[in-house]
Amino acid sequence: MKTVTICGSMRFAEEMKDIALQLEISHDMNVIQCIYNSHGVHLSDDDMKQIVETHYKKIELSDAIYVVNIDGYIGESVRKEIEYAERNGIEVIYHTEFSKCM
Repeated sequence: MKTVTICGSMRFAEEMKDIALQLEISHDMNVIQCIYNSHGVHLSDDDMKQIVETHYKKIELSDAIYVVNIDGYIGESVRKEIEYAERNGIEVIYHTEFSKCM
């Protein structure tokens, strides 16, 4: 079983939840999800810094990151996560490619 961290723009939050479910039930993956601020809780700069640091730790714990790049969109934060994964020898799986196999 491969452990993957979901990486993607929050504009795809609902899609990422659905993708995570499919990866776990149909593709033998253990998915570490990102944080979804569904209720719009105000987050301070320190809170955001902590969330980002925690997300990078999740990447370190993973065998791969799963990049949700719907319609080819990859934002700046996700680009940095991809670069971080590549620098650390962590596989990068792109949804637009992998979903062809789903």
